[in-house]
Amino acid sequence: MEPLLGLLLGLILAVPSSAQNNCTCATNKWTVCDQDGYGSCSCTLVRSNHRVNCSSLTPKCLLMKAEILLKDEYSQRLLDTAGIYNPDCEEDNGVFKARQCDQTGTCWCVNTAGIRRTEKGDRNLNCGELVRTSWIYIEMKHKGRSSAFSNSDVENALRHLFESRYKLPPKFVTAMRYNPWLIQINLRQQSSQKSPHDVDIADVAYYFEKDVKDDSLFHSNRTLIVPVNGEALVIENIWIHYVDEIPPQFSMKQLAAGISGVVTVVALTAGFGIALVLILRWLRTRKYKKVEMKETGDVRPPSLQ
Repeated sequence: MEPLLGLLLGLILAVPSSAQNNCTCATNKWTVCDQDGYGSCSCTLVRSNHRVNCSSLTPKCLLMKAEILLKDEYSQRLLDTAGIYNPDCEEDNGVFKARQCDQTGTCWCVNTAGIRRTEKGDRNLNCGELVRTSWIYIEMKHKGRSSAFSNSDVENALRHLFESRYKLPPKFVTAMRYNPWLIQINLRQQSSQKSPHDVDIADVAYYFEKDVKDDSLFHSNRTLIVPVNGEALVIENIWIHYVDEIPPQFSMKQLAAGISGVVTVVALTAGFGIALVLILRWLRTRKYKKVEMKETGDVRPPSLQ
């Protein structure tokens, strides 16, 4: 009887343990998940207390923070020198705080995509409200093939991808163009258009970029495959550009430095061109002198005609 009771007890204990192992966050591989007493799965970001909504995309700020926290100390020093930082995220929704600072106390203002949009300052820098990135322009190049895809087939496949994989409503994919082998996509999302339940285009672009670079943020970590009429669209390169609702704020000092650099290049180019003309003219004249000396045997000035 006792062995039977022990077996039953072991089975009872094994069921919750098995269920807990199946408790994962499908949209974020950098989470720790546990089941509560009611059988619900609750997930938090690794090495933090940030709760994660696994039915939607995780905000980019939290994803960047998790990636930094998972790096060892040596790697973090390398990331700091490359301009990558450990972001400050809002506690309630996980979006970027308008002002970001590094360990040295240097601060700057960012947009909703976490991109710097002002000059750097100290901790007295006032950034006000977080400026929204309302337009994201994506440019991609896919692997060459014997014949180009149909424009409509590529557009339908990518629109389906953004809606099914990244949960982006179709109205936010405002334009798409295919010109073999180049693909151009416009994502637009004004503050007035976005509901609290809609994913943010900045988060979508980040997930998509990671997928293309074979570093998926989804728990399954599957390689991105975009089927177009039964054939795979293999993306080789991707470039993403961000446009804010309010223009970036940079002083004229940086612009003046850029103009100065352009003027210097133009001046050097002009000087090099003049020097090259003079050298060629001198060589042509010198050659002409040698020909005259060989034919006449004496020295006389070259003809001006």
